[in-house]
Amino acid sequence: MLDPTSNDELPAIPAKRYFTIGEVSELCAVKPHVLRYWETEFASLKPVKRRGNRRYYQRQDVLMIRQIRSLLYEQGFTIGGARQRLEGEQGRMESSIVQQLVKQLRLELEEVLQILRR
Repeated sequence: MLDPTSNDELPAIPAKRYFTIGEVSELCAVKPHVLRYWETEFASLKPVKRRGNRRYYQRQDVLMIRQIRSLLYEQGFTIGGARQRLEGEQGRMESSIVQQLVKQLRLELEEVLQILRR
């Protein structure tokens, strides 16, 4: 398991449409029960539920979870403080998500370049 205090060491998000709770747990270094709890605390975190109430997260959900994780584990916010921060600073959060998307895209392009060089 990854160190819960370092967002820089989180793995790249694969180019998939949907992720299971287990995959998101690995991608965000957060246990599944924590993800389920955060769904109750953060209105913006709503994974798609299908077959037998199974959760399927999309890329924006994974980015949101990484944002929440950063606020709680790295910046020391409480759940209530993190909720207020996310609700009160939507534009700033969107900027952070854009930065994460750009970083992710760059990593994926570097992987493609390495494959093409072989």
